Amino acid sequence: MTDDDQGGKRDERYPSAGELDFWSFVELANHRLATEYGFRHQLATEVLLTLNRASNIVTYDLEAAVHRPRGLSWSGFRLLFVTWLAGPLEPKNAALLTGMSRAAVSNLAKTLVADGLLERTPDERDGRSVQLSLTERGHREMVEVFRLHNEREYEWTNVLTETEQRILIMLLNKLITNRNQFDVRGRN
Repeated sequence: MTDDDQGGKRDERYPSAGELDFWSFVELANHRLATEYGFRHQLATEVLLTLNRASNIVTYDLEAAVHRPRGLSWSGFRLLFVTWLAGPLEPKNAALLTGMSRAAVSNLAKTLVADGLLERTPDERDGRSVQLSLTERGHREMVEVFRLHNEREYEWTNVLTETEQRILIMLLNKLITNRNQFDVRGRN
């Protein structure tokens, strides 16, 4: 142990804060959580830290490389994507499919309508509700943007074999579908 910059003790087996990368941080966090605080589930921490990091990196890359250059946010793309493939649909269904709140879908829809990509029409069955659907321009845009998006998805996943990709999907599906074993908070 040596003194750190804040006057505390630093474990010499781990890099200093300024030298940490993601993986050395995870190792340090797991060590400290177990030894200093007595937490027992370091593997669970590592799995979810890694899952969140991977999701954030991929999402940021797709947004920066594909969607922002075309004037779309990640959320905008998600709403257009589900509307393109499942629409027309009510905002509550769009919220369910995108994982966004109804309020977020409503606010985002206003922007996408103003941009000429989405339209809101009264629901024929329920005059209190609306249907979201793509405009002709929105449809053309989604075909073009998804071509780029899908190629970028392939670049990301091509490091895994087809079998590894299917195993990853199976494991993530198992993680998601077994969330009813405890009181999960979330939209979906």
